[in-house]
Amino acid sequence: MPVQPERTNLQMPPRWLEWAREIQALAQTGHHYAENHYQQERYQRLSEIAAEIVSTHSELAFEPLRDVFNRQIGYATPRVDVRCAAFKDGKLLLVRERQDDGWTMPGGWADIGDTPAQSAEREVMEEAGFRVKASRVIGVYDANRTGPLELFHAYKIVFLGDILSGEARTSQETSEVEFFALDEIPETLSGERTRLRHILDAFQAFRDLGCPTIFD
Repeated sequence: MPVQPERTNLQMPPRWLEWAREIQALAQTGHHYAENHYQQERYQRLSEIAAEIVSTHSELAFEPLRDVFNRQIGYATPRVDVRCAAFKDGKLLLVRERQDDGWTMPGGWADIGDTPAQSAEREVMEEAGFRVKASRVIGVYDANRTGPLELFHAYKIVFLGDILSGEARTSQETSEVEFFALDEIPETLSGERTRLRHILDAFQAFRDLGCPTIFD
C-alpha cells in the first residue's frame, strides 16, 4: 500500500513513517506473544496508534490502515523484493510498468514456497517472456521506500540472470519490454522497484564476474 507523503524526493523515510513502522512492528510481534486478552488489547491499541500516525501525515484513511495493520500476524520482519538483471548483447533487460509508466528490472515480492532465485526467475518469465537462470547475487539492498513510500519495510535482492530461451512479451503488469545499453537507460525509472544504483551495480557485475556482492 503506497503512502503519498507530505514531502517528496526524500532521501530517507520521514521520522513519522519510521515511528509508525516501528510501533506497528512492536505491536504485531507483541500481539503474537501476548499471554492474555489484556495484553492483546494493549498491542492492538499500539497498532491503531501507528495507523493514526500514517493517516495524519498521508492521504490514506485511518480505517483501511488499521485493518491492514491488524491483518499482519507473527513476528514482524522486513518483506523481500527480488529483481533479475538479464543481459543480451551487453544490454540490460527492462520492462515498463503499467502502474506508473516507469522502467524497471523484472521482479516483485517474493512468493511463499519459492526460493529467492526461483521468484526472480519466475518474474522475468511472467513480466518479460524470457526463461532465465539466476547465476549470482548482485546485491542485497535496503529498500526503504522513498516517494511514494511503502507502509512496510523491505529488502531488495538483485540477481544476475542468464537468458536461456524465450522472446519479448508484455504482461498485465508491463506495457513494454526492451534491452538497453548503459548510455541508453531511460530517465523515468519505476520508483523503488529499480534505482540507477541497482542498474549500475548490474552492469558492473555483468562485466566483472569477480566483483564482490553489494550489500547495505
